[in-house]
Amino acid sequence: MSTATQRLQRYLDDELEDCRPEDVDQRLDELDALEAVLSPGHIEADLETLTALANETRYKLLRLLVAADGELCVCELNAMVDASESAISHALSTLTDAGLVTRRKDGRWRKYRASNGAVAILTLLDGVVTDE
Repeated sequence: MSTATQRLQRYLDDELEDCRPEDVDQRLDELDALEAVLSPGHIEADLETLTALANETRYKLLRLLVAADGELCVCELNAMVDASESAISHALSTLTDAGLVTRRKDGRWRKYRASNGAVAILTLLDGVVTDE
């Protein structure tokens, strides 16, 4: 029996007061199923999203797109964010790659919209921030 399994058994003994080997096996099966959230693809996608948010320009653009509740083009975003159109386009490309923004071509213009995931993330962040 590994050290981790022995510790788990001691923990379950404390929790259940009468831990049987079947209890340990059942909990190990439950933990194995839970471990699926650590798949490399899942972690990589999450880190790409968090990395995209970890830049002030990209974060401001995403906040604006969520607040707009619709589409905006680079020229409109440029009027609100102190960055070049090239920097804004690059930031939007990163946000698009991370799945936080969608874009579509409308004639010679590209229009951007926050994804549902971006709205959910910023809504969650708004709930975390507290006024002190």
